[in-house]
Amino acid sequence: MQRTAILVDGAFFLARYRRVWGERDASDARTVAKTVFGMALEHLKALDRPREALYRIFFYDCPPLEKVLVRPLSGEAVDFSRTGAAAFRRDLHDQLRRQRKMALRLGRLAERGEWKLKFHAYQQLREGSLAWADLGDEHFEPDMRQTQVDMKIGIDIAALAYKKLVDQIVLVAGDADFIPAAKLARHEGIDFILDPMWQGIAPDLHEHIDGLQSVCPRPC
Repeated sequence: MQRTAILVDGAFFLARYRRVWGERDASDARTVAKTVFGMALEHLKALDRPREALYRIFFYDCPPLEKVLVRPLSGEAVDFSRTGAAAFRRDLHDQLRRQRKMALRLGRLAERGEWKLKFHAYQQLREGSLAWADLGDEHFEPDMRQTQVDMKIGIDIAALAYKKLVDQIVLVAGDADFIPAAKLARHEGIDFILDPMWQGIAPDLHEHIDGLQSVCPRPC
């Protein structure tokens, strides 16, 4: 039987989720997890494949920040393990583990520093709509970045291709980091489809994929 694997970049999916399903509660982990599974089934339907063709859904993310940090200006200590964002991430990962045909792949958060200026605050400073003297704790965010996620995506694509576990891969992502893995998969005869959830992609990306397909509602 022909088999399809669905790979989902979690950080990208969650960012687009708020745009695509604006009417839904983005903090409802159970609904978000079911949406991931539902989107995978929509891909099979669009590709005219039965549900039995689903090999597995791979969801890539990182554990939440669990550290205590001291705010840069007020000196207030914040326990990020007690924040709503951390609680949502933990609940989401638990809900994903309960979904059928779901494999959760977790990377890690790498600490580059303690705090960094938020992008919109940086823009306001450049435009002059915000003065340096008016900066507050709300203009800063923890300086963290995901690591190992792209590597895990690449390893899974390679394993799926070399072991001939599937003949088709759908990747839900929005950047070009996947290109080397996509080239490898296509070289092994895999039909490689990109789902950017209606986000625009660079024109030259088309030469590295076999198809572009978004199955979620198109945001206005």
